[in-house]
Amino acid sequence: MNNRREHVGAQPSWLWGWRASCLPANGIHQARRLCYAIFCAVVVSSAFAQPDSQFNKANQQYAQGHFKEAIGGYEALVHEGQWNANLFYDLGNAYFRTRDFGRAILNYERALALDQHHPEATANLQIARDESRALELQPTKLERYLQFASINQYSIAAAVALWLGIFGIVALIFARRRSVALISLSILCLLVCAMAVWATRTLDYGSNGRALAIVTGNDVQARLATADTANSVLALPAGSEIKILSTRGDWMYAALPNDLRGWIQTKNAEQVRL
Repeated sequence: MNNRREHVGAQPSWLWGWRASCLPANGIHQARRLCYAIFCAVVVSSAFAQPDSQFNKANQQYAQGHFKEAIGGYEALVHEGQWNANLFYDLGNAYFRTRDFGRAILNYERALALDQHHPEATANLQIARDESRALELQPTKLERYLQFASINQYSIAAAVALWLGIFGIVALIFARRRSVALISLSILCLLVCAMAVWATRTLDYGSNGRALAIVTGNDVQARLATADTANSVLALPAGSEIKILSTRGDWMYAALPNDLRGWIQTKNAEQVRL
């Protein structure tokens, strides 16, 4: 590869002689830098434009009714880590069109995990659930109270409150006179930080947290043990929510709707958070 680059980049000696005669030495260096900068800009812009072109191509395939091809394009972007709420929303729509309600619901959930206030994903999620009759996990009362803000918002609040508390303590250390107001403010900030961390942890490990998974298989049965012959605990329609508690080989133990627990095969469910 190096030899080829040198060969492609090589230029006749008379051309360099002409440049040397027409440009001062520093002018040649500046021209080289300019060409290098333009080359880098083109490469970078191409790298950023490529995902956009793939996304637009998948959208065109979806618009033409080629839903399986569109799914392939969207999934390629997901595997490349090009995650955003609109990508998962469009992928959910493509799966919905193929009547794969389990993966449609999975991707609507992923869109909402990135953008809690995505109205189209919220509406289509409910439509897909109605179509598949998917079962949902019920959040606890505490989780319902805490859901007025997202995990990211609680995390930001905790970080801001922590830094304000630290600055207040540092100011108290170097202050000549101890201010009651500053002491109270520092304590309040640290308390807010602690509460925000607690809320983040509660939601993160709750029914809609990191362990949330969606049943993507059809006619899935949650069982009492890790065997296909074990008694069934609950029939789970595609798109049903479960909370993964542990895994054992090809099976996962999960909290199920209706306050039940059981084992299902790992191939039949995917976690919402990638």
